[in-house]
Amino acid sequence: MTHHPHDDGPVSGRDWDRAVEIVSSADEIALACHISPDGDALGSTLAVGLALRAAGKRVVASFGDRRFSVPRLLRFLPGQDLLVDPARYPAAPEVMITFDVPSVERLGTLAAGTARAGRLIVLDHHPSNTGFGTLNLVDPGAAATAMLAEELIHRLGLPLSRDIATCLYVGLVTDTGSFRHSSTTPEAHAMAARLLATGVDPERIAREVWDRSPFGYLGVLGLALERARLEPEVGGGLVWTFVTRADREAHGLSYDELEGIIDVVRRTDAADVSAILKEDDDGAWQVSTRSKGGVDVSRVCAALGGGGHAKAAGFTSHLPVEETIAGLRAQL
Repeated sequence: MTHHPHDDGPVSGRDWDRAVEIVSSADEIALACHISPDGDALGSTLAVGLALRAAGKRVVASFGDRRFSVPRLLRFLPGQDLLVDPARYPAAPEVMITFDVPSVERLGTLAAGTARAGRLIVLDHHPSNTGFGTLNLVDPGAAATAMLAEELIHRLGLPLSRDIATCLYVGLVTDTGSFRHSSTTPEAHAMAARLLATGVDPERIAREVWDRSPFGYLGVLGLALERARLEPEVGGGLVWTFVTRADREAHGLSYDELEGIIDVVRRTDAADVSAILKEDDDGAWQVSTRSKGGVDVSRVCAALGGGGHAKAAGFTSHLPVEETIAGLRAQL
């Protein structure tokens, strides 16, 4: 199956060659993705980790959450034995590679290691990437960081096992929203074909990622929908809701199981922008926003200390719900 190198893309062939050189000559490689990892962040990390380990490298991977645990929805991913608690992550890695991390802050407790790493390679597709690596492989046109991860594996001359392909497919399918987002390029579908050819099971992955939740999820979803407020005069229309820590506790839900609620809320035609405020275990509000295209929510969220993509972005707030929404409203 033909492979399309990104030579003519934002990442030059020379930079890819440097990455191959750095990785090939390293004995130990430390991988990291952003805190509260999604399918693309963790999938890309584990895919490259599995490929490097199969090639005989010593590999560790982690993410810098203070409460380190893999989100329940991603626990089916292969390669999790590569993960170590951030406390056991190398203090000064010979080579460190980050995945789907637009800025050092998004590394959480692993941020300090970037300054002490011998070489720091950044693989990402966020337009807002700050270029914090010694080598930055950043392509804002890529549908997912998984596309850059696949390219790295390909250029290293390493084979795609079904486990590696499963991790990459999860990254691709989650960041394109099941190939529904405008980021779905011909290259994204070509990559999906390459991955499926290894024996990846798309039905099982779809069920794990989107179609599973404990019964308590229905109760919390009901609360969130009941609270939803529409403000048609804000921007191109804003719909928002919130879920408290107490709501979750009453229904036995972990924070990461709230992921799909925004997808229900954003369905209304009456609003271009949707937002959900989710109270985390530390009492902070994690705000997720989506746009149908009228508003660039990455700019809105960046102004509030966060970031992301034009149609999907987020930020953290330590203010009460009404004040948090007032800030969002003002930016819109």
